[in-house]
Amino acid sequence: MSDDADVIVVGAGLAGLVATYELVRAGRKVLVVDQENEANLGGQAFWSLGGLFLVDSPEQRRMGIHDSYDLALADWMGSAAFDREREDHWPRQWAKAYVNFAAGEKRSYLSGLGLRLTPTVGWAERGAGTAGGHGNSVPRFHVTWGTGPEVVRVFREPVLEAAARGRVTFAYRHRVDGLVVEGGAAVGVRGTVLAPSSEARGVASSREAVGEFELRAQAVVVTSGGIGGDHDLVRRNWPVERMGPAPRSMVTGVPAYVDGRMLGITEDAGGSVVNRDRMWHYTEGLMNWDPVWPGHGIRILPGPSSLWLDATGRRLPAPFFPGHDTLGTLKHITGTGHDHTWFVLTRSIVEKEFALSGSEQNPDITGKDLKLALSRVRKGAPGPVQAFLDHGQDFVVRRTLRDLVDGMNAISPGPKLEFDQVHREIQARDREVDNAYGKDFQAMSMRNARAYWPDRLSRVAKPHRLLDPAHGPLIAVRLHVLTRKTLGGLETTLESQVVRPDGTPFDGLYAAGEVAGFGGGGVHGYNALEGTFLGGCVFSGRAAGRALARRLA
Repeated sequence: MSDDADVIVVGAGLAGLVATYELVRAGRKVLVVDQENEANLGGQAFWSLGGLFLVDSPEQRRMGIHDSYDLALADWMGSAAFDREREDHWPRQWAKAYVNFAAGEKRSYLSGLGLRLTPTVGWAERGAGTAGGHGNSVPRFHVTWGTGPEVVRVFREPVLEAAARGRVTFAYRHRVDGLVVEGGAAVGVRGTVLAPSSEARGVASSREAVGEFELRAQAVVVTSGGIGGDHDLVRRNWPVERMGPAPRSMVTGVPAYVDGRMLGITEDAGGSVVNRDRMWHYTEGLMNWDPVWPGHGIRILPGPSSLWLDATGRRLPAPFFPGHDTLGTLKHITGTGHDHTWFVLTRSIVEKEFALSGSEQNPDITGKDLKLALSRVRKGAPGPVQAFLDHGQDFVVRRTLRDLVDGMNAISPGPKLEFDQVHREIQARDREVDNAYGKDFQAMSMRNARAYWPDRLSRVAKPHRLLDPAHGPLIAVRLHVLTRKTLGGLETTLESQVVRPDGTPFDGLYAAGEVAGFGGGGVHGYNALEGTFLGGCVFSGRAAGRALARRLA
């Protein structure tokens, strides 16, 4: 193993690859240290749908979307709701810089590396119902042609080419247990060598120790990810006063190695961790019928038409509709005293509106198979969705509502649903879809979505009564809270340099990606606009790599 690296990067995920890419472009030598094996290069970004937040892009303009930096920044700030003078100092600056990146250089930077986008733009996080509050005013969710693996590839390949030239060395199965700090500056890492592992990507690996190590360089970049794989750590940081009690039961949206260890290790070395109570978890989680890691959950990317019921069969209130306000919905769910909820829908809705997050659940886009991708507009559920209908433990499919409710009760982990209660909620909803206008906010949202022609073509079902047998059979889906992202983290300057609790820079120490709250210790504030997580890894990793390239010149 090389011991003459200029920089040590801790974590071989997307942010680490981007930082390494920028450093080797500038002629620096990099040592990448990771506790997993080579199969996991690219980290959890590999498993993502590859969504990217872009502003005023050519794809948006072709869809007739009028977007701008000012509109996007207003949406970002309305969602972030920054309110902490000390902890939000750097996140506010990162927010402005990131939206400027998304409205400017981001697309050309990635395009120059060979990354391409699908032609339509998705509308995620449609908001809480007010112009100045949370949510995207317009569609901004750009899906990578090739999904997460492609985002990883465009940085992995040049890094591996640099490795072949001796400019990058990988230390796999090296778990960092501490930072080496001398004279107030980070000069290396020390830790445990883990037993070799041949496990496939994402599969939990052994933590058997077979040795120790200490490695040194001029600087260290921490890019180790968040806390979503450790439910105990999630619960320990859960904002009970703001979000209600932490769920007793959750499914896991990230591999087990997303353990948050480097947050505590860096804090013990003197780095500042801020906004640790801010986090992002999904409310539409499913148990994966074909799991890769322990408790493996998949998120439904829902269209707006499913009827959302709580564990007692009561409809969730406005604006807690599918695809609108993730954390607002999560807060409402925790307040019910139960961890699960239900979607009730029809076969017509599931065929048109259900998509599943993740690269492995979208083989057409991941595999860049245009013919298979075009089949999405045909009648019938996409293959991965049909697989969940056939094998998923959270799905109930029945011809009559009474049989559906009986099936829901058979798998309910909480209170038994009353048929009359569910029937009343469905009838009330169904009365509102027979006209092109009405008082039901969800029906208004459905029609608003269909006014956006890509959604009308391929994403949003024509409004219809759930109890219309022509659209059957009826389907119920049991939903779990799905752990995912850490929104707080290591406090960093706009150059991704870690700062100390007194606000002074920590010499030689940098951080990027989720461990840094995707920049500054919390660029998203309290909320996120989706398509922002991969881009945050790219932007903060790039900032770290470029800053060190200049500083070490």
